[in-house]
Amino acid sequence: MNKPNYQKDLDKLLDKITKQKAAGQEAPALFLHSCCAPCSSYVLKYLREYFRITVFYYNPNISEEAEYKKRVEEQKKLIALYNEQVKAGACGYPIETITGDYEPEAFFELAAPYKDCPEGGERCFLCYEMRLRKTATKAKEEGFDYFATTLTISPLKNAEKLNEIGHRLSGELGIAWLPSDFKKKDGYKQSIALSAEYGLYRQDYCGCVYSYLERHKGEKKP
Repeated sequence: MNKPNYQKDLDKLLDKITKQKAAGQEAPALFLHSCCAPCSSYVLKYLREYFRITVFYYNPNISEEAEYKKRVEEQKKLIALYNEQVKAGACGYPIETITGDYEPEAFFELAAPYKDCPEGGERCFLCYEMRLRKTATKAKEEGFDYFATTLTISPLKNAEKLNEIGHRLSGELGIAWLPSDFKKKDGYKQSIALSAEYGLYRQDYCGCVYSYLERHKGEKKP
C-alpha cells in the first residue's frame, strides 16, 4: 500500500483554490493551529496567498508559564511583521490571531499516565489530539472553511499521525481538514532561515517538561 502524500494532496487543493479565486470566489478561511512562531513562519508565508488565515495559539503542553508567554509574544511579533508586509504590497491576506486559554493542568492530567513514554510516542499523540480537537471545535463554531496545524513542519513530529487525527476530527465534527506535510519543499529549512531573518526565538524542545528532561538529561532544569 502506497504511503499517503500529504503535500501532493495539499498541492491539488491549492490549485483548486487558485482556480476558484480566478473565477471570482472569495478566498477560504483557515483556522491554523500554531505551535510557535518559528514553525509558523514558513507556513504563513506559504499559505497567506490562498487563505484568509486566523492563527490559533493553543499549547497547554508548555509547562513553564514564562516560556508560554515568551512564545506567544514571538507569535504576535511575526504576525505583525507579516501584516506590515501585506500593507506594503506583499502577496497575501492580512493574518488574524487568537490566543487560546493556557491550560497546563489539562495537559498534565492527560499526559501523566504516559510520562515514561519516549518523545514521539503515545504521549505525543494524545497531545496532538488535544490541540487539534480544540482547534477543530473552535473552527467549526466560528464558521471557518478549514482547520490545520503547523506541527507537520517539524522533523520531530509525526505528520502521518497528525493527518490521521485531523481527518478523523474532520469527519466527527464536520469541518474540513487541510492536509499537510509542511516540511516538504524544504519547508523546515526555510523556517530556520526565516527565523534567523526575523530574529525569532527558537526553542530546542516542544514545551512540555517531559520533552525538556529528555533533551537535557543530566542538566539542572531552570
